[in-house]
Amino acid sequence: MKPHALLLGLVFVAACSKPAPTPTAPEPVVEATPASVPDDGWQFGYMAAVANPYATEAAAEMLAQGGHAVDAAIAAHAVLGLVEPESSGLGGGGFMVVYEEDSKQVRFLDGREAAPMGATADMFMRENREMNFLDAWQSGKAVGVPGAVALYKLAHDRFGTLPWATLFEPAIRLATNGFEVSQKMAGMLPQLAQISRLDETPGAAEYFYPNGQPLQAGAVLRNPEYAHTLQRIAEEGPSAFYSGEIAEAIARAARAEPDGGSMTVDDITAYKAVERDAICGPWRNLNICSATPPSSGAMQIMVANLYDHLVPENASREQQVTAFVDAQRLAYADRDYYFGDPDRIRVPVEQLLDPRYLEWRGMHPAAPDATPQAGDPSAVLGGDSAAVWGPDRTAEPAGTTHFSIVDNDGNAVSITMTVESPFGSSRWVGGFLLNNEMTDFDRAYNASAPEPANMIRPGARPRSSMSPTIILDEDNDLYMVTGSPGGNSIPAYTAKTILGIVDWGMSVQESVDFPNIIARGDTVRVEIGREPGQAMSDSLKAEGYKVQEVDGENSGLHVILVTEDGLIGAADPRREGTVMSGKVMQ
Repeated sequence: MKPHALLLGLVFVAACSKPAPTPTAPEPVVEATPASVPDDGWQFGYMAAVANPYATEAAAEMLAQGGHAVDAAIAAHAVLGLVEPESSGLGGGGFMVVYEEDSKQVRFLDGREAAPMGATADMFMRENREMNFLDAWQSGKAVGVPGAVALYKLAHDRFGTLPWATLFEPAIRLATNGFEVSQKMAGMLPQLAQISRLDETPGAAEYFYPNGQPLQAGAVLRNPEYAHTLQRIAEEGPSAFYSGEIAEAIARAARAEPDGGSMTVDDITAYKAVERDAICGPWRNLNICSATPPSSGAMQIMVANLYDHLVPENASREQQVTAFVDAQRLAYADRDYYFGDPDRIRVPVEQLLDPRYLEWRGMHPAAPDATPQAGDPSAVLGGDSAAVWGPDRTAEPAGTTHFSIVDNDGNAVSITMTVESPFGSSRWVGGFLLNNEMTDFDRAYNASAPEPANMIRPGARPRSSMSPTIILDEDNDLYMVTGSPGGNSIPAYTAKTILGIVDWGMSVQESVDFPNIIARGDTVRVEIGREPGQAMSDSLKAEGYKVQEVDGENSGLHVILVTEDGLIGAADPRREGTVMSGKVMQ
């Protein structure tokens, strides 16, 4: 392994320090009042806010044909796997939250990667010591069974209206004819060559470092392997991916040295995406809906309600920020302690979201100089204690992608997809990269200590911070679609947009642009590169918080708000996303 010359967390910020401009028109400041859907049905047209212009165009292409938001999401992600492989792709997985305008219902589709059946709790331990993260990240043990293609199929079977093969046409076209390499991808490659095996792995090395040199922004890149893989999926369905040559190649790459994993073709063939109930909870006159565990979507409900118990009446912006920080600290402490794979452990989501428990938690914030601890819902609600788990130290790297889509009929998708760290595990198969999702489990193992909720278990799905969120008004009409990439910071990034729009009087774009504040554990990280970040940092320091100042953050928020004047969308200027809208005349 090469010298660890750079910190992984700096790679993304450096690459995105000068993102491409977002071609969206300035938006008016609007009151955060939910708009009512007219009696004669949805009339606001469609909108897509996606992480790369090529992918935004692919989504709009499906929407202009009258496709469902799910059709657009699949088409967009197939393109993202090509033009933004550092963030997500076929070799990873993700979560999709879907709102159906006709039924007013929200559903959650879980395409999270799964541990091979041969995975063990101590597989990242060496002589009773946890593997260095950078070694674990690049190992075959880090590769989970990919869920993206199975998620596509589950979503399309459940909601899609366009033909399956149509959804892959934009990505196949781009992979065949070529696309321009973005500044974001190109900016990461020199740093990745210092700390990963991306420039050494067969296939990946030739693709990302032609003639031994990293790709340059603006270069035209073709990926015929990816086009071939997508063509097979388009013609044969998911079986082309989860069996036969592609599955064999995935298993072979995951088992390869160094530090090969245990994945087999049987693990891949057995994988299933899962439809689960979305988690919804009231906040003021709204209904916040998100993804259930293994996602951290419930944190959006927790943070919003805890904030209301913590913020004083007629609060100043400084007091609002302090309440936001304290709400995060409490919610993260509970998430870190209790959340894991709901198919392997009991996650007490209902108790953690009980208004009585949230009120009690809000009355007992941690002191600014203290490390927040998990609460015990049974102390408030009675009954048995939820569980006795060991401490969790999982630190998800800041990768991933998020996009938000509303179709011409008012259906909506909030979807977050990932390969985990930048460029996943660097292992290349069929024109795409495999994930390193197993590092999202708690990698430390002590047989004599209580198990952490997020322990590695055969077949389990690792806990994720991904929080795709859809908010409804009091009539269960669509109000907001939001979410972000960013590793452990995702819940904080996403909650900022909700509070910013609803409570802080911000426009959609202002809520996205506002400095990010992440409060997990005993440190509060504040983005001082954006105003009024420095003033917020100074205020929190004066209150006694341990503050870490950073110039940039790696959020990739994509938000759509329904207003009386129509749809307003925003893309995060910290990345390369764009917003497109239109209307299909019927």
